Amino acid sequence: MSVAKVAISLDETVLHRVDRLVSKHVYPSRSRVIQDAVQEKLERLDRSRLARECTRLDRKEEQGLAEEGMTEEIKKWPEY
Repeated sequence: MSVAKVAISLDETVLHRVDRLVSKHVYPSRSRVIQDAVQEKLERLDRSRLARECTRLDRKEEQGLAEEGMTEEIKKWPEY
């Protein structure tokens, strides 16, 4: 993974919290804390975007698409 250096500004309270995590050896460095925090936030945004998009789906239409062409296959499935 290639990395790029960036400069950021943080509120002093946030920076003290970051430094506490590093001093307690929860993270090896400030950079790692910030990398993980940004990655987690991006993943959370992706999940919430997916959830928003799913609410736009037409349930009946999606069910129809899922079942399309399944009639003959279902007949071949074993009974339980």
